[in-house]
This record gives sequence, C-alpha cells and structure tokens, in this order.
Amino acid sequence: MMGGRALLLLLVSALLVQIRASDPLLYESFDEDFEGRWVVSKKDEYQGVWKRAKSDGHEDYGLLVSEKARKYAIIKELEEPVTLKDGTVVLQFEVRLQNGLECGGAYIKYIRPQEAGWDAKEFDNETPYTIMFGPDKCGSTNKVHFILKHKNPKTGKYVEHHLKFPPSVPYDKLSHVYTAIMKPDNEDAPMEIEDVEATKPEGWLDDEPEEIDDPEASKPEDWDDEEDGEWEAPKIDNPKCEEAPGCGEWKRPMKQNPAYKGKWHAPLIDNPNYKGIWKPQEIPNPEYFELDKPDFDPIAAVGIEIWTMQDGILFDNILIADDEKVATFILEKTWKPKYEVEKEKEKAEEAAAAADGLSEFQKKVFDILYKIADVRFLAPYKTKIIDVIEKGEKQPNITIGILVSVVVVFVTVLFRILFGGKKPAAPVKPVVEAKKPKATETDGAGSSGDKVEKEDDEKEETGDKVEKEEDEKEETAAPRRRSRRET
Repeated sequence: MMGGRALLLLLVSALLVQIRASDPLLYESFDEDFEGRWVVSKKDEYQGVWKRAKSDGHEDYGLLVSEKARKYAIIKELEEPVTLKDGTVVLQFEVRLQNGLECGGAYIKYIRPQEAGWDAKEFDNETPYTIMFGPDKCGSTNKVHFILKHKNPKTGKYVEHHLKFPPSVPYDKLSHVYTAIMKPDNEDAPMEIEDVEATKPEGWLDDEPEEIDDPEASKPEDWDDEEDGEWEAPKIDNPKCEEAPGCGEWKRPMKQNPAYKGKWHAPLIDNPNYKGIWKPQEIPNPEYFELDKPDFDPIAAVGIEIWTMQDGILFDNILIADDEKVATFILEKTWKPKYEVEKEKEKAEEAAAAADGLSEFQKKVFDILYKIADVRFLAPYKTKIIDVIEKGEKQPNITIGILVSVVVVFVTVLFRILFGGKKPAAPVKPVVEAKKPKATETDGAGSSGDKVEKEDDEKEETGDKVEKEEDEKEETAAPRRRSRRET
C-alpha cells in the first residue's frame, strides 16, 4: 500500500513539474488594472494617456492608446530575465487597430538589462532593446518589424538584423495576433531531402502505361492512309493507373551524388599579363566575427514606446513562453473567438452596404465627384454634373462610368480655358489717316469715309452687346437644384 501511495505522489509531482515547465514566462491579459504592474514613462514628450478599455464589441479588456497625435511609453519589468540562447522562446501579442492605422506604430520592444541605477520611469526611445516586433505604418513604411540587436564581441557595438521580407500591416480593423518563434539551433538545412529508404509501393503496375488508346475512338470514314498516314487512336489516362499506386517502370527517386565532381575542364591559371583595374588592397575586417549560434542579450522587460497619429490601438494578451504549445493554447482560447465574431460582423456590414447600393469605395468616389462639381470654372456645368452624380448614387453599377464622364467634362473645360476656350477680344482697329474730301463730294453731313467708320464702330458695339448678353444668359441660367453638399 505504501508503495502505491509513493508511486501516486511521484506521478502527481511529475505532472506538476510538467505543468509548471509549460507555464508562460510572462502573460498579460489586462483582465486587471495595469497600474502598479506597468510603469508609465515620466519623460515630458510622452503625453499620451494609456487606458484599460474593452475591445469594441467584446467584454475582453486591453491596453488602449486613447488619443491621437501623441507619444506613448509604458514598460513592465520581468521577475527574471529571459535568455535567448539556450532554448526556444516564443513572443506573442494581440493588437486591434480599431480606427485603422494611417501613420503610427503598434509594436513592442523587448528591453535588454539596463545599467545599475536605471529607473523604469526613464523609459524612452533611447532605451536599449534586444528585439522590436510588431506593425508600423506611415508614408512609404508599411511592415511588421522584426529587429534583432546583436553585440559584436570584438567591438562591443550593437548591430541590427532586420527581417528580409516583412509582411504588410493588415488594413482591416480586426484583432490580429503576432507570433515570433526563436530557436537556438541556427540551422541552414534545406526544407526537403530525398528519401534514401524509399521502396516501390505494393501493387505498383510496372507493365501498365500511364496512357492508353481511347477504346471509344474510331477511324474516321474519310481517313486516307496514303494521304493522311497511318491512323492512331487518341490517348486517354489509363484507368488502371488511377486504382493502383502508379504505372510504368518504377525508378528510385534521385538524390545528390556524393561522388559528383562535374565535367572535367583544363585548370585555369593566372594570366601573367593581366593586371585588372586598380583598387585599394583589402585587409581583414577588424569587426568580423563568426558564431556557432546567436548570442543575443536577455529580455529583462517588455515596453511599448510608440508615436502614432491614430487612437483606438488596443494591445492585449502579451506573452513570452518557452513552449509553442502554450502560445497556441492561449491564441485559441483568447483571440480566436473574438476574431470569429468580428469577422462575421464585418461580413454583415459589407452585405448591408451592398444592399444599400454603395460600398465604402463608391462613397469615397462620389464624395470626390461632389468636390469636383464645386470647382469654380465648372459653375456653368454644375447642375448637370450633380444630376449625373445623383443618378450614379441610385445605380451603383455605373459608378465607374459616372467617374469617367465627370473627369472628361473637367478635362475638356480646363483644356478650353487653357487653349482658347474664351472668345477672343475684337482686334484694335488700326489708325488710318483721313484724306481730305474733294469739294464736289462734300456735304453738310460730313464725308462718306466718316460714315463708313461710324458704321464699323456701331457694328463693334453691337457685337460687344450680343456677347455680353450671351454671357449674362449663361450666368442667369435656370436655377440649379441644391445638391446634398449644399443642404
């Protein structure tokens, strides 16, 4: 009986040790208030206010970036530093960009041990870190950072190693989880190797071809062997091969030949006449070093130090673990149910928008078109342009056609203005020296030349009057209908 109890106690102890070994090294769910456990930077430039808030549509809490156009800094020191060279380390956290992300960061910095006397309240952009991981988007930058800082053992300088092909930041407003798994093996082995122990599958049909003549095909009646050559039935896949592991001669899969040296060529020797282009002589790089495996500084704290133009960024479920299964378990338990709810809501909103006839893209297009209609030199055409736009809002399937039409009108009117769209002014009449009339041609009313000049002047005045009336008609056209922009 005593032996049975001892065995039971041993099994329970082993189970507890296993559970404890798989516990997270750090897990922050923000189910409780973060004050007292996280330290907000007291540096003057960090005016952003951190808040504990619920994720939109959920009962789950997170750490919220509450204001726009602010710098934020907050840090949590670990009870014990986490080493990055003795085993697997998993970094994972959840971020939801509830108002999108046009310009700002949503990444986490994993801080290395600081010098003696350092105070967490001094945390800022200059605080040295080992890893920076997470989304960052502004201008041409749009990527999920993963930066490792490594200390050169020869010089003592730290060098950054960036992810070569970082993914882009998700454009939606859903909850996303970012996970980085680091292993100390430093392997460079290929993903696949040939199976040297491969054997031919049982039932392989060596004598069966992969294709056979189509049994349903027949030689056409108008086929002439002398002119068309010998008729051959078209091929089809051999149905026997579909039932068997394969057909035809079986061959072992190929593998790299360890004795391969390549085709022999006569060895090359240095050309005694070649000097090449002169360049400075190279010397050994004093900063060069090699390592059997990475030797990164430990992680002593986790900090969020960002400058963002967006509010509504929500951090949650920050995790450091030494077991991938722990990270997967927490992901499935915390993030997945929320994401599924958010995804369904997004689909419903898209369906409702489609039912309303206008997508978000179409709304933006029509907003731009209304702004174009307000352009000053399009005033004579504004009523017609608005009519077209409103027609497009009622018939969303012709959005592109409406856009093209308005752009054509815009370009056409602009072209006329720039290249002769206005009526040219009447040319200045050259001054002609009047000739003295002969006595026989004079009369009390003046000369005939004066009369002609007077008629010309009257015509010019009449033309100016007509042109002025036409301009007034355009300006006093039928009263335009008020657009939705003016109501």
